[in-house]
Amino acid sequence: MSNSIGMAAQDDTERLKFENEMKRIVDAGNAAGLTLRLLGSLAFHHHCPRYGHLQARMGRAYTDIDFAAYRQQAAQIRKWMPAALGYKEDTEVFINSEGARMIFEHPANGLHVDIFVDKLDFCHTIFWNGRLEKDSPTIPLAEMVLEKLQIVKINEKDIIDMIMLLLEHPWGGHDAETINLPYITKICAGDWGFWRTVTMNLDKVKRLARNYTTLGDDEKAQVASQVDGALQAISAAPKSFGWKMRDKIGDKVKWYKDVEEVK
Repeated sequence: MSNSIGMAAQDDTERLKFENEMKRIVDAGNAAGLTLRLLGSLAFHHHCPRYGHLQARMGRAYTDIDFAAYRQQAAQIRKWMPAALGYKEDTEVFINSEGARMIFEHPANGLHVDIFVDKLDFCHTIFWNGRLEKDSPTIPLAEMVLEKLQIVKINEKDIIDMIMLLLEHPWGGHDAETINLPYITKICAGDWGFWRTVTMNLDKVKRLARNYTTLGDDEKAQVASQVDGALQAISAAPKSFGWKMRDKIGDKVKWYKDVEEVK
């Protein structure tokens, strides 16, 4: 596992620069009537008021500000980001991704904003599909979990974010300050490849959490219990016919898309 991406010492001044800019964008987006939902490191920090401090303590740095959005608002967002917030768009990204991704840079503060339209499409695809209204200002907790666990070559920064979230929030059957486990199990039960990656990474989170001296024994035990509960639910969920057929092939055929780096 690579430990370099998103892992660096970052002082409070630099972290506050990201956090304050995130809040500025969220507030302005709400005022403009835009459905923009935060994902990535800042989403995990925001959604973990008790355990968010672990990012700084464990050397997990902010690198950019990531949002999810809907395609029907893409044209409005592309005008709004420069006009209201002073960002400059990398238009080639929007064109090359066929409208699935927007990247903006701020010439004054040097910050980078990445907006994923309708879906997050890396090793596996996570569709927003009307889910962005379930939480605010972040994507729902279930999607935050899937965002990390879909990364085949998972990095230490992603492990840290997952540890924080599992310490902060319980599994449950809804999205209100709860990780919607039935939503996750349904996706895994219908897609063998996604199931393979998610279960593999849950096991990694459990194993690697044991090595952190910043975590107490009770916290390590809580992470392990959370992981075990999720794996049991995913295992017990009835699988689709397609899942069962793909399971016969197993790891002999690649089950994911290659991605150099997933933020």
